[in-house]
Amino acid sequence: MFYEFLKLVIYLALIVVISKYILVLVLRKLAENLRLKPKTVGDIAGYATSMPELLTIITSSTRGLIDASIYNILSSNIINFIQYIGSIILNKNKKAFENTAIKIDIVLVIFTIIIPVILICFEIPINISVVPIFILLYIMFIYINNKVHRLYLKNEDEKLENVILEEEKQEQRDLKKILIYFTILIITGIFLFIVGELLGKTIENLANVFKISELLIGILLGFATSIPELITFFESQKHYKNNNDEILGVIEATNNLLTSNILNLFIIQSIGIVITIII
Repeated sequence: MFYEFLKLVIYLALIVVISKYILVLVLRKLAENLRLKPKTVGDIAGYATSMPELLTIITSSTRGLIDASIYNILSSNIINFIQYIGSIILNKNKKAFENTAIKIDIVLVIFTIIIPVILICFEIPINISVVPIFILLYIMFIYINNKVHRLYLKNEDEKLENVILEEEKQEQRDLKKILIYFTILIITGIFLFIVGELLGKTIENLANVFKISELLIGILLGFATSIPELITFFESQKHYKNNNDEILGVIEATNNLLTSNILNLFIIQSIGIVITIII
């Protein structure tokens, strides 16, 4: 029993260390070399930080715990949202909420919480029939996100374009470094994937010993797999606060949140459904 608790602590610590000291740093270096906009960096971070959720959903689905997987997604999305709001408040960036694009993105995030709540409350079967709907919703959410950013963040994009043009005049992109950063980013995602699986197994072992329900297993997995998002939310705002352009940090954190949540609900959950049906 003590050994399982020790493994739990070690895996959680590994996720924190990998996220904070490898994922965030490499992502930032890659963004600087490619001159990526904060929205794009946030999107990439959203995909990278969803690796633990992907692993735990696959693990739950292969063991027939489809109910645990939807609770995992719901708890992850709720926790991500709470962490995001907390990071905005602690960084004193509430003024960014006045921007229409940020407001619409937050509404989309809230829908990623409402949808699984409806599925659970109305006991809607989580089967293959919902997969096409999830994929269509995923495409629709991405379209809305891109559209509102073009409409309501034009000034920020123009300022950033000018900064990027100035930087490109002064310094050439280092293709070798870019390839190295991409490689490290992929390896980091794989590490998060592996540690997420080990963490999921440890939580399930502890849950079985203490006779915990699938609901609580899902919630525990949600807490554990949301650690990378917590770190990237704070680090993105910290980075741009140092550059005296706080809204860019909020844009990055918001897109990280939205991408992570829609990926969790629509794509990763769909993968879990397909795996459960096959098995």
